[in-house]
Amino acid sequence: MKIAVDAMGGDHAPEVVIKGVEQARDQWPDLEFVLFGDLARVKPLVQSGTRLTFVQADSQITNEDEPVKAVRTKKDSSMVMAAQAVKQGDADALFSMGNTGALLATGIFIIGRIKGVERPALMPTLPTTDVSNVVNLLDAGANAESKASYLEQWAIMGSIYARDIRKIAQPRIGLLNNGTEFDKGDSLHQEVYQRLQANTALNFVGNIEAGNLLTNKADVIVTDGFTGNAVLKATEGMASLLMKQIKLALLNSGTRAKLGALMIKPALGQIKTKFSTSANGGAVLLGVNAPVIKTHGGSDEGAVVSTIGQIREMLQQQTIHQMIAFLKANPIK
Repeated sequence: MKIAVDAMGGDHAPEVVIKGVEQARDQWPDLEFVLFGDLARVKPLVQSGTRLTFVQADSQITNEDEPVKAVRTKKDSSMVMAAQAVKQGDADALFSMGNTGALLATGIFIIGRIKGVERPALMPTLPTTDVSNVVNLLDAGANAESKASYLEQWAIMGSIYARDIRKIAQPRIGLLNNGTEFDKGDSLHQEVYQRLQANTALNFVGNIEAGNLLTNKADVIVTDGFTGNAVLKATEGMASLLMKQIKLALLNSGTRAKLGALMIKPALGQIKTKFSTSANGGAVLLGVNAPVIKTHGGSDEGAVVSTIGQIREMLQQQTIHQMIAFLKANPIK
Protein backbone atom coordinates (compact mmCIF):
# COMPACT_ATOMS: atom_id res chain seq x y z
CA MET A 1 0.00 0.00 0.00
CA LYS A 2 1.46 3.30 -1.10
CA ILE A 3 0.41 6.74 0.17
CA ALA A 4 1.10 10.01 -1.64
CA VAL A 5 2.04 12.70 0.87
CA ASP A 6 1.81 16.45 0.42
CA ALA A 7 4.91 17.14 2.49
CA MET A 8 4.58 20.94 2.30
CA GLY A 9 1.01 21.30 3.60
CA GLY A 10 0.31 22.55 7.12
CA ASP A 11 1.51 25.19 9.55
CA HIS A 12 4.61 23.24 10.60
CA ALA A 13 5.51 21.51 7.34
CA PRO A 14 7.63 19.79 6.36
CA GLU A 15 9.04 19.00 9.84
CA VAL A 16 5.86 17.62 11.41
CA VAL A 17 4.88 15.75 8.25
CA ILE A 18 8.24 13.98 7.99
CA LYS A 19 8.28 13.03 11.68
CA GLY A 20 4.78 11.60 11.45
CA VAL A 21 5.44 9.72 8.20
CA GLU A 22 8.59 8.10 9.59
CA GLN A 23 6.79 7.04 12.77
CA ALA A 24 3.97 5.56 10.69
CA ARG A 25 6.47 3.83 8.39
CA ASP A 26 8.18 2.24 11.38
CA GLN A 27 4.84 1.20 12.90
CA TRP A 28 3.34 -0.38 9.75
CA PRO A 29 5.80 -2.35 7.58
CA ASP A 30 3.18 -2.79 4.82
CA LEU A 31 3.13 0.94 3.99
CA GLU A 32 5.21 2.88 1.48
CA PHE A 33 5.22 6.63 1.00
CA VAL A 34 5.83 9.02 -1.89
CA LEU A 35 6.70 12.45 -0.52
CA PHE A 36 6.12 15.49 -2.74
CA GLY A 37 7.79 18.76 -1.77
CA ASP A 38 10.85 20.97 -1.74
CA LEU A 39 13.49 18.25 -1.44
CA ALA A 40 16.12 20.74 -0.23
CA ARG A 41 13.95 21.16 2.87
CA VAL A 42 12.51 17.65 3.07
CA LYS A 43 15.51 15.36 2.72
CA PRO A 44 17.65 16.83 5.56
CA LEU A 45 14.80 16.00 7.97
CA VAL A 46 14.63 12.31 7.03
CA GLN A 47 16.23 9.85 9.44
CA SER A 48 15.92 6.83 7.12
CA GLY A 49 14.93 6.54 3.48
CA THR A 50 13.43 3.08 3.97
CA ARG A 51 10.16 2.72 1.98
CA LEU A 52 10.23 6.44 1.14
CA THR A 53 10.32 7.90 -2.37
CA PHE A 54 10.94 11.61 -2.96
CA VAL A 55 9.56 13.76 -5.78
CA GLN A 56 10.51 17.41 -6.26
CA ALA A 57 7.59 19.87 -6.23
CA ASP A 58 8.57 23.41 -7.18
CA SER A 59 5.64 25.19 -5.52
CA GLN A 60 3.08 24.75 -2.78
CA ILE A 61 -0.53 25.79 -2.22
CA THR A 62 -0.86 28.04 0.81
CA ASN A 63 -3.90 28.89 2.93
CA GLU A 64 -3.98 32.31 1.25
CA ASP A 65 -4.47 30.80 -2.23
CA GLU A 66 -7.92 30.66 -3.81
CA PRO A 67 -8.47 26.87 -3.85
CA VAL A 68 -9.80 26.10 -7.33
CA LYS A 69 -7.56 28.66 -9.04
CA ALA A 70 -4.51 27.31 -7.19
CA VAL A 71 -5.25 23.72 -8.24
CA ARG A 72 -5.55 24.80 -11.87
CA THR A 73 -2.49 27.05 -11.98
CA LYS A 74 -0.06 25.42 -9.54
CA LYS A 75 0.30 22.09 -11.30
CA ASP A 76 3.84 21.77 -9.91
CA SER A 77 2.65 22.10 -6.31
CA SER A 78 3.14 19.29 -3.79
CA MET A 79 -0.62 18.79 -3.32
CA VAL A 80 -1.53 18.66 -7.01
CA MET A 81 1.36 16.36 -7.86
CA ALA A 82 0.40 14.01 -5.01
CA ALA A 83 -3.17 13.89 -6.31
CA GLN A 84 -1.93 13.19 -9.84
CA ALA A 85 0.07 10.23 -8.50
CA VAL A 86 -3.14 8.76 -7.07
CA LYS A 87 -5.06 9.37 -10.29
CA GLN A 88 -2.35 7.68 -12.36
CA GLY A 89 -2.22 4.65 -10.06
CA ASP A 90 1.26 5.39 -8.72
CA ALA A 91 -0.19 5.71 -5.20
CA ASP A 92 -3.31 4.37 -3.48
CA ALA A 93 -4.30 7.33 -1.28
CA LEU A 94 -3.58 11.00 -0.60
CA PHE A 95 -2.61 12.61 2.71
CA SER A 96 -2.29 16.35 3.32
CA MET A 97 -2.33 18.91 6.11
CA GLY A 98 -2.74 21.79 3.67
CA ASN A 99 -5.44 24.12 2.36
CA THR A 100 -8.77 22.31 2.88
CA GLY A 101 -10.52 23.91 -0.08
CA ALA A 102 -7.66 23.06 -2.40
CA LEU A 103 -7.61 19.46 -1.19
CA LEU A 104 -11.34 19.20 -1.88
CA ALA A 105 -10.71 20.54 -5.39
CA THR A 106 -7.87 18.10 -6.07
CA GLY A 107 -10.01 15.21 -4.87
CA ILE A 108 -12.95 16.19 -7.06
CA PHE A 109 -11.22 17.49 -10.20
CA ILE A 110 -8.09 15.32 -10.30
CA ILE A 111 -8.84 12.03 -8.54
CA GLY A 112 -12.50 12.23 -9.55
CA ARG A 113 -15.92 11.53 -8.07
CA ILE A 114 -17.34 8.06 -7.55
CA LYS A 115 -19.95 7.42 -10.23
CA GLY A 116 -23.35 8.03 -8.67
CA VAL A 117 -22.06 10.56 -6.11
CA GLU A 118 -23.26 14.02 -7.05
CA ARG A 119 -21.13 15.88 -4.51
CA PRO A 120 -18.41 14.49 -2.22
CA ALA A 121 -18.59 15.39 1.47
CA LEU A 122 -16.00 16.16 4.15
CA MET A 123 -16.30 13.85 7.16
CA PRO A 124 -14.39 14.41 10.43
CA THR A 125 -14.48 12.07 13.42
CA LEU A 126 -15.56 13.66 16.72
CA PRO A 127 -15.46 12.43 20.32
CA THR A 128 -18.63 11.63 22.27
CA THR A 129 -19.60 11.42 25.93
CA ASP A 130 -19.10 7.65 25.63
CA VAL A 131 -15.33 7.20 26.01
CA SER A 132 -15.45 4.07 23.85
CA ASN A 133 -17.21 5.68 20.91
CA VAL A 134 -16.94 8.55 18.42
CA VAL A 135 -19.27 10.08 15.84
CA ASN A 136 -18.78 10.90 12.16
CA LEU A 137 -20.28 14.14 10.85
CA LEU A 138 -20.83 14.86 7.16
CA ASP A 139 -20.89 17.17 5.33
CA ALA A 140 -18.61 19.43 7.38
CA GLY A 141 -18.09 22.10 4.76
CA ALA A 142 -17.41 20.75 1.27
CA ASN A 143 -20.77 22.00 -0.05
CA ALA A 144 -22.40 25.31 0.83
CA GLU A 145 -25.67 24.20 -0.77
CA SER A 146 -27.16 20.73 -0.74
CA LYS A 147 -29.94 18.59 -2.19
CA ALA A 148 -31.77 15.76 -0.48
CA SER A 149 -30.12 13.20 -2.75
CA TYR A 150 -26.68 14.42 -1.61
CA LEU A 151 -27.47 13.73 2.03
CA GLU A 152 -28.84 10.28 1.26
CA GLN A 153 -25.67 9.42 -0.65
CA TRP A 154 -23.56 10.72 2.24
CA ALA A 155 -25.55 8.63 4.70
CA ILE A 156 -24.83 5.49 2.66
CA MET A 157 -21.11 6.24 2.43
CA GLY A 158 -20.90 7.20 6.11
CA SER A 159 -22.64 3.97 7.06
CA ILE A 160 -20.20 1.86 5.00
CA TYR A 161 -17.26 3.73 6.56
CA ALA A 162 -18.54 3.19 10.11
CA ARG A 163 -19.16 -0.48 9.40
CA ASP A 164 -15.74 -1.12 7.86
CA ILE A 165 -13.45 1.18 9.82
CA ARG A 166 -15.22 1.42 13.18
CA LYS A 167 -16.50 -2.18 13.09
CA ILE A 168 -20.14 -1.30 13.84
CA ALA A 169 -22.44 -3.95 12.36
CA GLN A 170 -25.43 -1.60 11.94
CA PRO A 171 -24.29 2.00 12.32
CA ARG A 172 -26.94 4.37 13.68
CA ILE A 173 -27.59 7.15 11.16
CA GLY A 174 -28.97 10.45 12.41
CA LEU A 175 -30.06 13.65 10.66
CA LEU A 176 -28.93 16.93 12.24
CA ASN A 177 -32.05 19.05 12.63
CA ASN A 178 -33.66 21.70 14.83
CA GLY A 179 -35.90 19.22 16.62
CA THR A 180 -36.40 15.49 17.06
CA GLU A 181 -39.92 15.28 15.58
CA PHE A 182 -40.20 13.87 12.04
CA ASP A 183 -41.72 17.08 10.63
CA LYS A 184 -39.05 19.45 11.97
CA GLY A 185 -36.82 21.56 9.77
CA ASP A 186 -37.16 23.15 6.36
CA SER A 187 -38.37 21.36 3.25
CA LEU A 188 -34.88 19.97 2.56
CA HIS A 189 -34.56 18.30 5.96
CA GLN A 190 -38.11 17.00 5.86
CA GLU A 191 -37.43 15.34 2.49
CA VAL A 192 -34.13 13.92 3.72
CA TYR A 193 -35.88 12.48 6.77
CA GLN A 194 -38.35 10.62 4.55
CA ARG A 195 -35.57 9.37 2.26
CA LEU A 196 -33.42 8.05 5.10
CA GLN A 197 -36.36 6.42 6.81
CA ALA A 198 -37.38 4.65 3.59
CA ASN A 199 -33.87 3.43 2.71
CA THR A 200 -33.67 -0.18 3.97
CA ALA A 201 -29.86 -0.17 3.74
CA LEU A 202 -29.71 2.38 6.58
CA ASN A 203 -30.29 2.03 10.31
CA PHE A 204 -31.90 5.46 10.58
CA VAL A 205 -32.56 6.65 14.16
CA GLY A 206 -34.21 9.99 13.35
CA ASN A 207 -33.38 13.63 13.93
CA ILE A 208 -30.51 14.71 16.20
CA GLU A 209 -30.40 18.19 17.69
CA ALA A 210 -27.09 20.06 17.75
CA GLY A 211 -26.97 19.85 21.54
CA ASN A 212 -26.82 16.06 21.26
CA LEU A 213 -24.15 15.94 18.56
CA LEU A 214 -21.57 14.47 20.97
CA THR A 215 -23.88 12.48 23.28
CA ASN A 216 -23.63 9.15 21.43
CA LYS A 217 -27.14 9.29 19.97
CA ALA A 218 -25.85 8.17 16.55
CA ASP A 219 -22.71 6.80 14.93
CA VAL A 220 -23.01 8.90 11.76
CA ILE A 221 -24.81 12.24 11.52
CA VAL A 222 -25.58 13.81 8.15
CA THR A 223 -26.34 17.45 7.43
CA ASP A 224 -25.92 20.05 4.72
CA GLY A 225 -22.40 21.42 4.39
CA PHE A 226 -23.16 24.95 5.58
CA THR A 227 -24.80 23.77 8.81
CA GLY A 228 -22.22 21.04 9.36
CA ASN A 229 -19.30 23.43 9.12
CA ALA A 230 -20.96 25.98 11.41
CA VAL A 231 -21.76 23.33 14.03
CA LEU A 232 -18.27 21.86 13.83
CA LYS A 233 -16.56 25.23 14.28
CA ALA A 234 -18.89 26.16 17.15
CA THR A 235 -18.23 22.84 18.89
CA GLU A 236 -14.45 23.14 18.49
CA GLY A 237 -14.52 26.76 19.65
CA MET A 238 -16.60 25.98 22.74
CA ALA A 239 -14.36 23.06 23.73
CA SER A 240 -11.26 25.25 23.44
CA LEU A 241 -12.93 28.10 25.33
CA LEU A 242 -14.03 25.87 28.20
CA MET A 243 -10.55 24.40 28.65
CA LYS A 244 -9.02 27.89 28.74
CA GLN A 245 -11.62 29.19 31.19
CA ILE A 246 -11.17 26.22 33.53
CA LYS A 247 -7.40 26.74 33.49
CA LEU A 248 -7.72 30.49 34.19
CA ALA A 249 -10.22 29.92 37.00
CA LEU A 250 -7.96 27.40 38.72
CA LEU A 251 -4.83 29.52 38.38
CA ASN A 252 -6.44 32.78 39.52
CA SER A 253 -8.40 31.58 42.55
CA GLY A 254 -5.77 31.34 45.25
CA THR A 255 -3.50 28.68 46.70
CA ARG A 256 -6.21 26.12 47.47
CA ALA A 257 -7.49 26.23 43.90
CA LYS A 258 -3.95 25.82 42.57
CA LEU A 259 -3.44 22.76 44.78
CA GLY A 260 -6.73 21.41 43.49
CA ALA A 261 -5.59 22.05 39.95
CA LEU A 262 -2.53 19.88 40.53
CA MET A 263 -4.77 17.09 41.76
CA ILE A 264 -7.10 17.16 38.77
CA LYS A 265 -4.40 17.83 36.17
CA PRO A 266 -4.34 14.18 34.95
CA ALA A 267 -8.12 14.22 34.44
CA LEU A 268 -7.96 17.49 32.51
CA GLY A 269 -5.18 16.03 30.40
CA GLN A 270 -7.40 13.09 29.50
CA ILE A 271 -10.20 15.46 28.42
CA LYS A 272 -7.77 17.53 26.33
CA THR A 273 -6.45 14.38 24.63
CA LYS A 274 -9.95 13.16 23.85
CA PHE A 275 -10.76 16.41 22.01
CA SER A 276 -7.39 16.67 20.24
CA THR A 277 -6.90 16.12 16.52
CA SER A 278 -4.28 13.47 17.30
CA ALA A 279 -6.82 11.26 19.03
CA ASN A 280 -9.53 11.27 16.37
CA GLY A 281 -7.69 11.08 13.04
CA GLY A 282 -8.28 13.20 9.99
CA ALA A 283 -11.25 14.33 7.94
CA VAL A 284 -12.12 12.07 5.00
CA LEU A 285 -13.29 13.37 1.64
CA LEU A 286 -15.97 10.77 0.95
CA GLY A 287 -17.23 10.39 -2.59
CA VAL A 288 -13.97 10.32 -4.57
CA ASN A 289 -12.24 7.33 -6.14
CA ALA A 290 -9.50 6.90 -3.53
CA PRO A 291 -8.94 7.72 0.15
CA VAL A 292 -8.24 11.45 0.47
CA ILE A 293 -7.74 12.48 4.08
CA LYS A 294 -6.44 15.62 5.74
CA THR A 295 -5.69 16.57 9.29
CA HIS A 296 -5.64 20.04 10.82
CA GLY A 297 -2.80 22.24 9.61
CA GLY A 298 -1.66 23.01 13.14
CA SER A 299 -1.52 19.38 14.27
CA ASP A 300 1.51 17.52 15.62
CA GLU A 301 3.13 14.34 14.34
CA GLY A 302 0.76 12.24 16.46
CA ALA A 303 -2.13 13.42 14.29
CA VAL A 304 -0.16 12.51 11.18
CA VAL A 305 0.37 8.98 12.48
CA SER A 306 -3.28 8.47 13.47
CA THR A 307 -4.49 9.79 10.12
CA ILE A 308 -2.13 7.53 8.20
CA GLY A 309 -3.45 4.64 10.28
CA GLN A 310 -6.94 5.66 9.19
CA ILE A 311 -5.86 5.60 5.54
CA ARG A 312 -4.23 2.20 6.00
CA GLU A 313 -7.43 0.76 7.44
CA MET A 314 -9.49 2.14 4.54
CA LEU A 315 -7.10 0.55 2.05
CA GLN A 316 -7.09 -2.79 3.85
CA GLN A 317 -10.89 -2.90 4.02
CA GLN A 318 -11.24 -1.59 0.44
CA THR A 319 -13.80 0.86 1.79
CA ILE A 320 -13.89 3.04 -1.33
CA HIS A 321 -14.37 0.02 -3.58
CA GLN A 322 -17.30 -1.08 -1.44
CA MET A 323 -18.90 2.36 -1.77
CA ILE A 324 -18.41 2.26 -5.54
CA ALA A 325 -19.98 -1.21 -5.78
CA PHE A 326 -22.96 -0.33 -3.57
CA LEU A 327 -23.81 2.89 -5.38
CA LYS A 328 -23.47 1.18 -8.74
CA ALA A 329 -25.97 -1.49 -7.68
CA ASN A 330 -28.22 0.94 -5.77
CA PRO A 331 -28.11 4.36 -7.49
CA ILE A 332 -29.54 7.25 -5.49
CA LYS A 333 -31.02 10.23 -7.34
